[in-house]
Amino acid sequence: MRNNPRTAIGYIRVSTDGQALNGVSLADQRARIRAYCEAHGYELAGIEVDAGLSGKRADNRPGLQAALERVCECEGVLVVTKLDRLARSTMDAIKMAKRIDACGADLASIGEQIDTASAMGRFVFRLMASLGELEREQIRERTLSALQHNRAEGKKLGGHMPLGFDLADDGHTLIENRAEQAAIERMRELRAQGLGYLRIANTLQAEGFTPKRAKRWSAQTCHRVLNRPA
Repeated sequence: MRNNPRTAIGYIRVSTDGQALNGVSLADQRARIRAYCEAHGYELAGIEVDAGLSGKRADNRPGLQAALERVCECEGVLVVTKLDRLARSTMDAIKMAKRIDACGADLASIGEQIDTASAMGRFVFRLMASLGELEREQIRERTLSALQHNRAEGKKLGGHMPLGFDLADDGHTLIENRAEQAAIERMRELRAQGLGYLRIANTLQAEGFTPKRAKRWSAQTCHRVLNRPA
């Protein structure tokens, strides 16, 4: 049995230099984490910060690495305001949660109302992971099926391949482009959060995702990808 109160380590992040200089978003995240810890009886030992850094990679965020190290040392709870502050995608956040769990610590996300310190929190987190994985696999299967059908009908697949896929050197085999699949996944997450297509495009650009043919993401591209028939 752990002694109460449990130690909590907060982690906050903003992805643009403007937000980092302004400080409003950081201050809001700090306030929400403090309030959450007080409400749940956690003793907040500190808040690690990454200012002006994208969530695309974890290894280049010193604040995140420090937070992970501290929470593992104390076997406490890592508290974030939303999962997208921790990682660029739900799957990346799940991988991070597994790493946290392996060292005897827990993860709490205020926005998603998840706290793996509780049985219900662990269940909800695993359910989210399972449903997210199922949705991605179904979409990929439908897209691959449609592309294979076009090939069987003699339609040319080369040239303008859809975002998320490439054509192998043999000119017939369809292969997934992992980087582009990650961009599509991020689009869906941002859309689910209520963002418009222009904001989605700007976010992808800021987080370092690369379009297939253009130099920059556009609202039209995001709309086309998110609404293309499966």
